[in-house]
Amino acid sequence: MFELDVQSRRPIYEQLMDNFKELMINEVLQEHNQLPSIRILAQELEINPNTIQKAYKQLESDGYIYTLPGKGNFVAPPESIKNPLKEEKIRNELTKVLSEAIYIGIDKHEIYKLVKDISPLAKEGDS
Repeated sequence: MFELDVQSRRPIYEQLMDNFKELMINEVLQEHNQLPSIRILAQELEINPNTIQKAYKQLESDGYIYTLPGKGNFVAPPESIKNPLKEEKIRNELTKVLSEAIYIGIDKHEIYKLVKDISPLAKEGDS
């Protein structure tokens, strides 16, 4: 379920966060689904529980999950993640990546197709 590279220079908690975000984006984890407990996940992944705790705290800070005391951590609804600074950062990153893609010769129709393939919402928006 999780791909962690202990040889990577990227911290394990960041890799874990990316894995959770990917599961949420691909709707494997849907809103209000409960996440595994820190203790159980630490045992399964054979990593320090403090690493899981750090990832969960950052995911909560970013709005991806919420905590119910005594019950655990849950996936937040996508609309709760809305953050103007985060949106601006993503727009800037997309602009940079798309500009580079066009510069190296990737056809704009291929880029449009990628966007359609990524998001069912993009397909609906074309009508």
